[in-house]
Amino acid sequence: MEDNVKKAVYVKPKRKITPFGVFNTILFIFISFLILIPIWKVLVDSLDAAAGYGMRLWPQKFTFGAYEMILTRVDLYRPFLISLLVTVVGTLVGLILSTLGAYVLIQWDMPGRNLFSWMLLFTMLFNGGMIPTYVVMMDLHLTDTLWSVILPLGINVYNLVLMRNFFEGIPASLYESAKLDGCSPMGIFFRIVLPLSKAALAAIGLMFAVSYWNDYTNFKLYITNNKLFNFQMKLRSMVMESDLPMDDGSLSPNTLQNAAIIVAVIPFMILYPFCQDYFVKGVNVGAVKE
Repeated sequence: MEDNVKKAVYVKPKRKITPFGVFNTILFIFISFLILIPIWKVLVDSLDAAAGYGMRLWPQKFTFGAYEMILTRVDLYRPFLISLLVTVVGTLVGLILSTLGAYVLIQWDMPGRNLFSWMLLFTMLFNGGMIPTYVVMMDLHLTDTLWSVILPLGINVYNLVLMRNFFEGIPASLYESAKLDGCSPMGIFFRIVLPLSKAALAAIGLMFAVSYWNDYTNFKLYITNNKLFNFQMKLRSMVMESDLPMDDGSLSPNTLQNAAIIVAVIPFMILYPFCQDYFVKGVNVGAVKE
C-alpha cells in the first residue's frame, strides 16, 4: 500500500507577466517619484545654506544650521508642547468616544439602534457649517480654550464606523460565553472587546494623532490668544509671514522655512514605521467583512 501512495509535492505557481501588470508597475513607480520629488526638495533645501527656488538633487552648501536655530528657538517650545498636549489628550478622547460609540451600535437588541446609526452617518454627508459651529462654541464658552480644538476632531464618525465594523467581526460566541459567565456589558467591553482590538485601536489612534498634530483650521477659528497657538500656527507664521529667527546672513530664508517643515513632519515619520503593521491590519479588518 505504501508503494502506491504518492507524496504530494507543492509546486509554487509561476507568476505570469502580463502587459497590464507591467503597466501597473510602471505607473506606481512613476506616482511614487511624483510623491517623493517635493519631499526630497524640502529635505535638500533644509540642508542647503544657499537654498533657492530651483530644484537641486544635493545641497550645495551643506549645513545643519537651520535645524540648530529652530530647535534652540525658545518661542517655539511652548507651541510644540501645546501641539504635543493636544495630540495626546485629543487622541485619548477620540479613542474613548469611538470605542464606546461603536460598542453601543453593536448592541442588536437596543431600541433605536438603526436610527442612531443613520443619524451618525448623516453627519458624514452634511454638517452644521462653519458659522453655526462657531456660534455653538461661543455659547458653550469654549472659544480660546484648548477644548475648542480637541472636541471637534474627537467626534469622528468615520473612525467610529471603522471601529464598529471591527467589533462586529469579533465572534458572537465570545459575547455569549461572557454573558453566561455573568459578565456585565461593560465587563465584556473592557475584558474581551478592547484586548482583541489592539490593531484597530492603533490604526484609529494614529489617524486621530495625525489629525490633531496637523490641525491648523480649528486653531485659526477658535483661538485668538497667542499663548495657545500650536506648532502648526507658528510654522505658518514662519513660512508665510517671514517670522524667521535672525541670523548673521549665512543661511537663506528658504533654508529656515524648509527646516521648519521637516521639524513638523519628523515626529510622525519616526512613529509611523512602528505602527505600520497595526495600521494596515486594523484598517483592513475594520473595513473588509467576509
